[in-house]
Amino acid sequence: MRDLPDGHPLSRMFSGLAEHAFFSHLGVADPPLTDYLSGLLTRFLHFDAVYRLRNESGKPITQLTEMVLEAEQLPAGKTRREYYRHIGDFALFWTGLYPEVVDRQRTRQCKDAMVNYTTQGKRGYLITSRMEEAEHHDAEAHLFRRLSDQFELCAVGLRKVREEWEQAPEPPPGTALIR
Repeated sequence: MRDLPDGHPLSRMFSGLAEHAFFSHLGVADPPLTDYLSGLLTRFLHFDAVYRLRNESGKPITQLTEMVLEAEQLPAGKTRREYYRHIGDFALFWTGLYPEVVDRQRTRQCKDAMVNYTTQGKRGYLITSRMEEAEHHDAEAHLFRRLSDQFELCAVGLRKVREEWEQAPEPPPGTALIR
């Protein structure tokens, strides 16, 4: 898995969609927030990034419940903070872009059937913000606190982003793979 280069058409598309959806539909003009969310969309283009956390045997952790359990076992530090950030990102990605997948989880016999993705996503971002505060990264701490406090708003904004990309008449050059 490799990151997209700066200025890649997909990065620009997600940035424009996020800014438009949040400002036009929700009245939110918050560049750090929309930049983070468009970056999340770009990072999560590859399922390797969505399921980047691994268990002890090296297999991808695919359920939010397992991610939380793994994070709780880690010692304090950068890795634990990255786990909680990923928990927030993972929950927001599915809650915002694909709420139908989260709803289907509730009907399956799996560990995530009884998990509230919104609650766990908010908690993941809140814990991340506190760890960032402890490291004196005030700007990052503030952003993660806003992601926690405004999780539902961000999820609605991501739904609007999805609606807009699904309604786009013709994908920009080099972006046909996202449909």
